[in-house]
Amino acid sequence: MRKMDEMEMSINLKAVKSAWVYAVLFLLVWVWYDWVKIGLFNEMAFILMTSQLAIYWAVQIYLKWKLGKDEK
Repeated sequence: MRKMDEMEMSINLKAVKSAWVYAVLFLLVWVWYDWVKIGLFNEMAFILMTSQLAIYWAVQIYLKWKLGKDEK
């Protein structure tokens, strides 16, 4: 297995980001639809959506902190 070059890494990163944004938006619409149209709150979809956002932000903050620490 060979290492990816910078262009392949950039393409893969954009694809992963796009898929993640789609998943979050899909879950948001699903939760909203169930709540407004059906009158039920879909807890599992909401938990999945919020946990994805929390993990994304936590990893982003950690990596920025770790990279900032290495530069000094």
